[in-house]
Amino acid sequence: MTHPLTPINPHAAQPTSLVALGRSLWRNRQLIVQMTKRDVVGRYKGSALGLVWSVLNPVFMLAVYTFVFSVVFKARWGVGGEESKTQFALVLFVGMIVHGLFAEVLNRAPELILSNVNYVKKVVFPLEILPVVSMGAALFYSLISLGVWLTAFVVFNGNPHWTVVFIPLVLLPLVILATGLAWMLASLGVFLRDVGQTISIITTVMLFLAPVFYPLTALPEELRPWIMANPLTFIIEQAREVLIWGRLPNLTGLGIYTLVATAVALAGYAWFQKTRKGFADVL
Repeated sequence: MTHPLTPINPHAAQPTSLVALGRSLWRNRQLIVQMTKRDVVGRYKGSALGLVWSVLNPVFMLAVYTFVFSVVFKARWGVGGEESKTQFALVLFVGMIVHGLFAEVLNRAPELILSNVNYVKKVVFPLEILPVVSMGAALFYSLISLGVWLTAFVVFNGNPHWTVVFIPLVLLPLVILATGLAWMLASLGVFLRDVGQTISIITTVMLFLAPVFYPLTALPEELRPWIMANPLTFIIEQAREVLIWGRLPNLTGLGIYTLVATAVALAGYAWFQKTRKGFADVL
């Protein structure tokens, strides 16, 4: 077996099949867990509050967005009756959690290889796990945010709906899609340094072109297909179905989404593996 610090040929061709991906993830599962922990702890290393910031950040942003949209712009979800600020905030927060998971992974992806140059040139390292590690860290922050949401829901509304158990199923296709796009962007970020700035603009645009701050019904009919084309829209709507309204998710829609996301993920992985032999020449 090759020693983990053995010099390698960075130009060697890499496998691109689904089987190869599965084997790599299984073989490096402990490394993925260790690097994910290091990523999470390292983000707030040296700060007085440490991981507490992972709770304070979403709470602070939620308070700001709730004030701006429910007080200043007087947006409403149209749930019937007198809609309280807390109800508005709970519905809004679900959209923020979904977008936050997606944006966290994509915004970091273009820098994954650039910030780990030694892994490319000097040692044997499974570069393909870096987007997976990034996704693991993003899922941790999303889990923290979901915990904050559940706590607020219990405080203001009582026991949550039993359909909350479906939230992992709802988020799964988005996780697959984001990971696939992260492989693609991690590779492109090596060759095109402007990708990092571009993708942050795109994820911000996606935030406002998804029903995060407003319901789909608030839009004219002719604009709704454009909003539905945003990959975040369907997941946000389904997350609210199971978390807020206590309804079952659209399993057919989730199944189709998962198939498309899997195809994108396999294409992203194949692209990453095909282009990684050129990383050493550019870095």
